[in-house]
Amino acid sequence: MTARIYQPTKTAMQSGRAQTRHWCLEFEAAQARHLDPLMGWSGSSDTDKQVVMRFESKQHAVAFAEKYGIDYQVQEPHRPKRRLKAYADNFAYNRVR
Repeated sequence: MTARIYQPTKTAMQSGRAQTRHWCLEFEAAQARHLDPLMGWSGSSDTDKQVVMRFESKQHAVAFAEKYGIDYQVQEPHRPKRRLKAYADNFAYNRVR
């Protein structure tokens, strides 16, 4: 059983950073998904994929995985580069086109 430890990103529907400060431990799928012949939905009998645990920090998540002998991979979050500029820069005389 392998787990993935990551910090979730914000969704496209939110402008704030709510629900992105914690770290998640999520189990990888142990078997492939299959299609239901009647409805056409994809499904699996692997219920570990539904488990997502939240932790205060990366260290807490790693400690939990090590305590229970769970193999894990840590995915570091990508931090965007911020380019700060003023609204007045759009109307500057010497702006680059």
